[in-house]
Amino acid sequence: MGYGFPYTCRLETRKIVLLIGLVLVSVLVIQHFELPYRNSLLSLLSAGKSVLIFYDTNGGDNGDSGLKENFMPESALEMYHNATIETIGKHIGLAPERAIDTLESVSDISPSVTYREESDALRNPRNVVSPPESVTLQSYSPVSSTLKVNETNNFQGSQNSAMDNSPPQKEMPEKAMASVLSISEMYEMLLHSRVSSFSKRPVWSSSADQELLDARFQIENTSIIRDHPGLYGPIYRNLSTFVRSYELMEQKLKIYVYRDGKRPVFHQPRLKGIYASEGWFMKLLQASNRYITTNPGEAHLFYLPFSSQLLVDYVYVPDSHSFHEIVQYLKNYLDTIKGRYPFWNRTNGEDHFLVACHDWAPAETKKHMANCIRALCNADTKESFQFGKDVSLPETYVHSPQNPSKEFEGKSPSRRKFLAFFAGQMHGYVRPVLLKHWENKDPDMKIFGRMKKASYVQHMRNSKYCICAKGYEVNSPRVVEALIHGCVPVIISDNFVPPFFEILKWDSFAVFVFEKDIPDLKNTLLSIPEKRYVVMQQRVNQVKKHFLWHNSPVKYDIFHMILHSLWYNRVFRIPPL
Repeated sequence: MGYGFPYTCRLETRKIVLLIGLVLVSVLVIQHFELPYRNSLLSLLSAGKSVLIFYDTNGGDNGDSGLKENFMPESALEMYHNATIETIGKHIGLAPERAIDTLESVSDISPSVTYREESDALRNPRNVVSPPESVTLQSYSPVSSTLKVNETNNFQGSQNSAMDNSPPQKEMPEKAMASVLSISEMYEMLLHSRVSSFSKRPVWSSSADQELLDARFQIENTSIIRDHPGLYGPIYRNLSTFVRSYELMEQKLKIYVYRDGKRPVFHQPRLKGIYASEGWFMKLLQASNRYITTNPGEAHLFYLPFSSQLLVDYVYVPDSHSFHEIVQYLKNYLDTIKGRYPFWNRTNGEDHFLVACHDWAPAETKKHMANCIRALCNADTKESFQFGKDVSLPETYVHSPQNPSKEFEGKSPSRRKFLAFFAGQMHGYVRPVLLKHWENKDPDMKIFGRMKKASYVQHMRNSKYCICAKGYEVNSPRVVEALIHGCVPVIISDNFVPPFFEILKWDSFAVFVFEKDIPDLKNTLLSIPEKRYVVMQQRVNQVKKHFLWHNSPVKYDIFHMILHSLWYNRVFRIPPL
């Protein structure tokens, strides 16, 4: 009996201590997940000691970033870890066992790494601009603290080294991410890529790398341009940076074109048809004296000159429903390039690029060419398109190689008598829905199936808005056709990244409608004030110069805009030397 009372006291004391600890943990957890303007807490286990990183969102003193390091006893940290598992799981939609995996995937981090983006993602996935697929949480090595968009459009750790020894990735369920991105959300993702996603450091540096870094510095610090004689400012995201970047491209850019590869898939451009953009770019680049170099040592970019359309025509096995032969064909070509030259291996292909317009190009290239800058007509955020790296290629239907872009004189807004127009084959699932709701339903809405070319052009010239509804894939030549005819494009294609997205401010001259809103299409268009429509139509007339092919390229035409987007994305992804 003499031992019972002290034992009971010790037991009760332990309960009180445990209760206090749980209260403190609860306060920390609530602070961590619910108060966005307070200090955000992230626990790290490293080097045998418990580290708490507090990030002061209001900024630190003396110009620091607000990063503070403190230490917590192991027992308290363990309680915090266990209590947080369930909270994180509920917050981001994970089962407890998956929440444990998620915590473990971000806990093995070097103390020198600042993990603010991932901390925000755990607190609230929408604080970090999120792709439509799953988000990848990945352990970091000490050499990296950046993010990039990988080939499945997940954010992943990017190690700035020659070798990638990243551990296996763990994915969050898709339900945590938005399935459809708005244009503003796409732009946020683009901005995020500019500050968080860089190429890996090359195995060895070149003079071209330093020139790219110098170009980036000049672009970022250029003087403000209020007006330009040949460019209309409101259609650009930043007129000043575009003008300076374009000037530097003209002065500096050098491209090496591999001579390897057999015709007709390689070096034989097809200049007619719906996929002609890739062929015209190949033709004009290979004929260029300004941008082509025969000295790969001075090249900023390396071109893989194949046709995605001819791959389908000559390599694809009909009715096989498989890309295996095409993927293997490209792999064999890359193996030759890697074995014969050192340039791919220097950057793991990140200074190489391809230009491909066929619908299947993303699937053909994502396995072995994912590191390349890919200019794709099928620029779909759900089909491996990476903001800040890949380029949205305009799809242009070329009817005559002798006159690749016949420019029509568009009618003035007051002479356009139809509200909206569409005509086309019933490819995909969106167009049948469009016709179901609007074909022969309203005299202001000229919505048809197939139509003869002459009537098609006349309807475009007489309509205020031209409906660009996706077919089998997100891209359509109607976008460029609408611009050429002075018709404001109405793009109905979820997750389509419009051409030259990093340069052009598309929402200033085009309308974007979610596929689910097709039944309310007329009300959406009528809600746009007439003055606003007139401004947009004027901007269409200003922007169309960027979408015209010429047998001999002219300044700011489509050839130069494609070239500039390739240059621009490489400039802003080059890692510090």
